Amino acid sequence: MSWDELEALCRREGLHCEQLGVNRTNPNEYEVEFLCDYKKTKFTEPLGKRQTHEELYLVKWRGFPESDNTWEPKRNLKCPKLMKQFHRDLEQELRRHKRRCTPKRLDKEVASYLVQKAKLRQSLQRWEAHLNQTRNHPGRIFVLNEVDFEGPPKNFTYINNYKVGQGIVLDEMAVGCECKDCLEEPISGCCPGASLHRMAYNDRGQVRIRPGQPIYECNSRCSCSLDCPNRVVQKGIQFDLCIFKTENGRGWGVRTLQHIKKNTFIMEYVGEIITTDEAERRGHVYDRQGSTYLFDLDYVEDVYTVDAAHHGNISHFVNHSCNPNLQVYNVFIDNIDERLPRIALFSTRAIRAGEELTFDYKMQIDPVDTESTKMDSSFSLAGLPSSPKKRIRVECRCGSDSCRKYLF
Repeated sequence: MSWDELEALCRREGLHCEQLGVNRTNPNEYEVEFLCDYKKTKFTEPLGKRQTHEELYLVKWRGFPESDNTWEPKRNLKCPKLMKQFHRDLEQELRRHKRRCTPKRLDKEVASYLVQKAKLRQSLQRWEAHLNQTRNHPGRIFVLNEVDFEGPPKNFTYINNYKVGQGIVLDEMAVGCECKDCLEEPISGCCPGASLHRMAYNDRGQVRIRPGQPIYECNSRCSCSLDCPNRVVQKGIQFDLCIFKTENGRGWGVRTLQHIKKNTFIMEYVGEIITTDEAERRGHVYDRQGSTYLFDLDYVEDVYTVDAAHHGNISHFVNHSCNPNLQVYNVFIDNIDERLPRIALFSTRAIRAGEELTFDYKMQIDPVDTESTKMDSSFSLAGLPSSPKKRIRVECRCGSDSCRKYLF
């Protein structure tokens, strides 16, 4: 059933539904769902002969089919937010048609645009609510499309952690640290020391090791508290982020709604863990569709791949840039299998509120001395995963001064 049909059913049966805004005290209450059209008509005032213009709106009533839409005078409507949004959309469409003044009657084309815009906004609001009900992190998710009529992606499920594919087993961390203060008084180097690496974070939770070096966080078997400074990635996304539709044909993107300091954890790249052979098979399918979200986990050897095409988190929507503001790190927490690191994205510089988040799909760094980090072949010399794998030549639209013109 459609949302309208569900709401009508709830009202008929006198049911309570918080999500639809129906309760037992308002089953017959008329609520404006959105405004569809607008016109001005001549109106003769009561007790007088003076004529004036009256503004009327075509109303879509919540819980009723569009065939029950009615024209209502402005004075009878109590929906200031919907009215403000309607006129904002109307002004935007009139500017597109190079018209300055609001006409007495709207063209069918303009009215149709306003209805599509209202329905799209509803669809995105429902998706936004679903994302925020599903997330397990403090940072909120917002959704915005002011460019076209594309709604929520189909066949995409928001997940918070890796979805393990068939035949793949995650090994739990064998031991935890016994530190009381992991940063100031680490015992035997704490969890990083057990793997012959140094502590990755400073006392503010900012990463202080070079890209390519692995991060070993404290885990569920450690003696330290959940406030331990060596627990960063596992706390999840801390910032409010917005999934928005880009204006230059790059599809959806992600921007931060808060200021972010340099070397700060932003998000993980999450998806379904599959074998390299399965990734090869899926890759050919994705090539025909024109895009893919395959991310090789080749920290030590190329055995597994993360596929975020149909299962992923907000990183699914992060775009490429040849001059990115995010950097990838391999992270180990409750899993000791070096073939299955968690992929974390950290800021490379301070990022302003409202700025788009990007990372380099073809990142490369100098093969610097990474202490005991195990080396791999080709561009993964410094232990970085070779990020989203593509097999076709794709034009880059990042717009940076250092743009390489092609992603791959």
